Amino acid sequence: MLDLKGSSETGWEDQTAVKHEDNTLQPTESLAEPQIAEMEENRNGKFHRSFSPRQVHVISLGSNIGSGVFIATGKALATGGPGNMIIAYTLVCTCVWGVLQSLSEMTIAFPVSGNYIDYADRWVDPALAFGAGFAEWLGWTSIVAAEAGFFSVLISYWAGDSFPMAATITLFCAATLAIFLLPNRAFAWFEYVTSLIKILIFLIIIILSLALILGAGPKGYIHRGESWTEFNPFLNGFAGFSTCALLATWAVGDQVFIGIMAGEAESPRFSMAHATKLVPARVNFIYITSVIFVTILVPSNDPRLLGASAVAASPFIIAVEDAGIPGIGSLLNAGMMFGVLAIAAESVYLSSRVLRTMAHQKLIPERLAGVDDKGRPRLALIITSVVAVMLAYIQLSAGGLTVLNWLVSITSASFFTNWIIISITNWRFHLALKAQNDPLFNEVYAWKSSLWPLAPAWLMLISLLLLVCCIYAGAQPTGGAPFSANNFFQYTIGLILIIVATAGYKIVFRTPWRDTKTADCISGRRTLSSDELAMLDKYYNQPAWRRFFTYLQLW
Repeated sequence: MLDLKGSSETGWEDQTAVKHEDNTLQPTESLAEPQIAEMEENRNGKFHRSFSPRQVHVISLGSNIGSGVFIATGKALATGGPGNMIIAYTLVCTCVWGVLQSLSEMTIAFPVSGNYIDYADRWVDPALAFGAGFAEWLGWTSIVAAEAGFFSVLISYWAGDSFPMAATITLFCAATLAIFLLPNRAFAWFEYVTSLIKILIFLIIIILSLALILGAGPKGYIHRGESWTEFNPFLNGFAGFSTCALLATWAVGDQVFIGIMAGEAESPRFSMAHATKLVPARVNFIYITSVIFVTILVPSNDPRLLGASAVAASPFIIAVEDAGIPGIGSLLNAGMMFGVLAIAAESVYLSSRVLRTMAHQKLIPERLAGVDDKGRPRLALIITSVVAVMLAYIQLSAGGLTVLNWLVSITSASFFTNWIIISITNWRFHLALKAQNDPLFNEVYAWKSSLWPLAPAWLMLISLLLLVCCIYAGAQPTGGAPFSANNFFQYTIGLILIIVATAGYKIVFRTPWRDTKTADCISGRRTLSSDELAMLDKYYNQPAWRRFFTYLQLW
């Protein structure tokens, strides 16, 4: 919700100003302490605030739309059936609201790059910050490698087996990493353009899916929900649900990408508040609509679904081919390729910022925290890129689908683990503000989560359910197979690595549990400049219908 009461600091340059009823800015006290805090924040180089509100808006619309919605929905359908699939995706999608409500409160006030890792350090425990950073870096670096595998699937749609997987991975990695040789503004425009492409492709998919359900195409027929009535909608029981939930977590993503971008956004207050409403609505609409159409169009026993056989395919392309519509499959395949490349670039961006934040906080060697004159954390980018490429090439020797399953499991575990950490950190953040009588939420245009503490509480509840799903899926393989150590570690390896890393860091360095009365509520705190106040005044003076249409605007 928007809170328009109270006073607000408006700058750290020379003096603070508060906004009075006559809309004038009057100086108050010296800001020596915030100036020192800002110098400390930039001691390893300074990120450029090069992401405009419009770019953040469009990227918010298109981010995380990739192989998870285009292809991996097929594996969820083949493993859990339509019933388990819809329930699992619905529950996971509600977590997006909880994540952004909890994260935005902290990010709008403290828009530092690598945000919630910094917050876990200052308000909870440095060991938890290390665990969160390690989980986030590992999860998103694994996504780069997983997307390389899916990119090979998309290439094979045209080339079959004639194009070697090694060549595909090489081309994919080169295309993904080349963008980071340029300044950050180039990355922002790349994500902006690919987000527009993904939005267009998804709109085509929605319209086409509806037409296919109604019998469009030379071979089309009216679908009456046969996949629900003729096959078991709840395949493999709770084990099937658990697999669907973990796949949904991987597909939806942990949604911290927009929060990380706030550290380099021109106006974090506007961009994050906008994204907090936009992203949950977009995620729920895209994923739930896609899942419903998939369950109607494609039966869960189709051998072409990813996970049902070694042949991987998008359920949307399967539906188009079955209807006999020429050309559409190639169009969708090309659009999906852009989506996969964009997700991989997002992953490299996010992972490198997380690694840089850990180094900046001295959780790992500070040398990795350096930011060059173009606003890039060069060493963090190099390390992240090298590890991502190595994981991608491992798929050549160990079997592509097997490695892909391990990468998806690692990423899913890292996401719901960090959701738990975000909910804990948000709760401690409120305790610190209360203990220090901090007037943060009373400042002009302050942003506070609606119905707090509902968001972090709901996020914690669903994350604990996902934890149970992770352990259960590892202990109880789908299809009635007996327990195996390989299956158990495939599902729990990410969770085990995160717990060992966090506990080991705590034991070795004996990190302190932060006292809410003395926890840092100053470093990195951003107050609204006079330009931002003027922009927000102009925005909120518009009629409600005009503000609503800004969520749909693409330029």
